[in-house]
Amino acid sequence: MSNQTLSTSSQSFAWWKPVLFFTVLAVGLYWVKWQPYYFKTFTALETQSIGKSLLADQFSSPWQAMWQYTQVYFLAIWKAALLGVVLGSLMSVLLPKDWFIRYLSQTKFGSIFLGTAISLPGMMCTCCAAPVAVGMRKNHASIGATVAFWLANPLLNPATLIFMAIVLGLEFSLLRLAMGIVMVLSIAYLVQRDRTNLDVAKIEAKTTLLQQMQGVGYGNFFANWWRALSALLISSVPVYVITVLALSFARVWLFPHSEGAIGDGFGWVLFLALVGMLFVIPTAAEIPIVQTLMGFGMGISPAFALLMTLPTVSLPSLLMMKSVLSTRSLLMIATAVSGFGVLTALIAKLIF
Repeated sequence: MSNQTLSTSSQSFAWWKPVLFFTVLAVGLYWVKWQPYYFKTFTALETQSIGKSLLADQFSSPWQAMWQYTQVYFLAIWKAALLGVVLGSLMSVLLPKDWFIRYLSQTKFGSIFLGTAISLPGMMCTCCAAPVAVGMRKNHASIGATVAFWLANPLLNPATLIFMAIVLGLEFSLLRLAMGIVMVLSIAYLVQRDRTNLDVAKIEAKTTLLQQMQGVGYGNFFANWWRALSALLISSVPVYVITVLALSFARVWLFPHSEGAIGDGFGWVLFLALVGMLFVIPTAAEIPIVQTLMGFGMGISPAFALLMTLPTVSLPSLLMMKSVLSTRSLLMIATAVSGFGVLTALIAKLIF
């Protein structure tokens, strides 16, 4: 009964809707990611750098630091943020829900692997990937697939890994890749098993099937899109802006830039793993940040603590995911990301 319903729903769904979605996806990614990163690769090869560290201004006043970083940050990410919100809202009105149920709703490793794989072309930062992940979850992708997509976007970003190999060295990129794969898959699987989410998932899946059987949910395109877009904007933008401002204000105490300020001890690894997990950066910004801090004497262990945690999640992106993940799951993710940062730092100290 369910499979027949899904098949009928898929066949009756207007063909132009998924075509429009994937057109917006391809054009948006080309404009925001693919073309800029193509040219940035040549810049990295020529200069051994992808730009100045966003934290290198060394303002002593937190108000100056907040104003400067907020401007630079939002100028760097606004296109990707816009694309993320548009894609996250369009999912609800342009893609058949049975696609998500058929391919991404399974509570097994298959949907986690698929969520990881479809993230790779996106190459978004954690905050820009969050609205898309929210859209996936609201269309009943599994918890595991949603979390894998969200974490893999910044952590397994192919462009970032290429930049890292050029600027910091191939060994940095390979260790980040290996530990990143383990991090994404294990955290997604861990959160998948969190029962504070599983019960909700079962109820929502049944609701979706009932809606499809009744032919509900595919009404006026613009009215439905506006409802999805406004709901996503209300749930994500205010908390996003407020937390970015707060973190920008605090960064003068979080990232010291004087000679020898950051040592190579375990205390620094723990501190930077926590700070990296909370702080917010644009895509690939961890590379010039680490490059600059290593120039001031930071050791290999703290460097990898930041390389693993800075891009993966942030306080804004964790709060943006609150609408689709339980508080316990978000705390599990934050703890696990910091833990993997510490683990990778210890491994790096042993092998480099």
